[in-house]
Amino acid sequence: MVGARNWEDVLAKVAFLDGPRGRLAYAFTPGDGPCIVFLSGYRSDMEGTKAVHLEPWAEARGRAFLRLDYSGHGQSGGVFEEGCIGDWAADAELVIRHVWQGPVVLVGSSMGGWIASILSQRLDVAGFVGIAAAPDFTEDGFWAGFTEDQRRRVMEEGGVALPSAYEDPYIVTRKLIEDGRENLVLRAPLPMGWPVRLLQGTEDEAVSRETALALLDHIDGADVRLTLVKGGDHRFSDPACLKLIETAISEVLA
Repeated sequence: MVGARNWEDVLAKVAFLDGPRGRLAYAFTPGDGPCIVFLSGYRSDMEGTKAVHLEPWAEARGRAFLRLDYSGHGQSGGVFEEGCIGDWAADAELVIRHVWQGPVVLVGSSMGGWIASILSQRLDVAGFVGIAAAPDFTEDGFWAGFTEDQRRRVMEEGGVALPSAYEDPYIVTRKLIEDGRENLVLRAPLPMGWPVRLLQGTEDEAVSRETALALLDHIDGADVRLTLVKGGDHRFSDPACLKLIETAISEVLA
């Protein structure tokens, strides 16, 4: 783990790539393939605990590693409220193809697990690790949980503000809901002919174990496993959980 050292001393320099919604920030560490790609969650960024832990871990093993910020997230340009799942998946695909021309291992946290599922059908994938993966959350989470008034406001007024357990309230837009419906992965075939490891905490307040089980059951693959961690929360970032992520990546690479 990075520990007390400054991130700048051990992490790759952030670079930028022009995207359709503003410049896209990313940090790439060269190495052997398959390249490990970390895809962060909704309103998260590439400087989260898991991403900055995995970069030096991968580098120490000579493995190429990429972390990135979608438009409207972190150091990337663009406006968060103007984005949607399809846009963010396209951002990630653009950066991945810019820095790497071979197979990848997709490591998706929360929304990143949904984006990884989308990209798994577009890229040369060697493995997938989902950490509290949240496929289809705009429909099964936001929309399913909205009151009739909230649904009306989304469709007629263009959005509704929701409280956050971590920071200021945020806006769920009509664009996010409608685009999400165009990118649902639990309603269409999801073949994954490579090793898949799904990790889920039982005390996750944002993604339920039922979601993890639904994704496990839905993926069409011969080597798909789910690990439930009793007491684990949505961040999945304590030392024991980070070790589990390392083990999962090592398994799919093997």
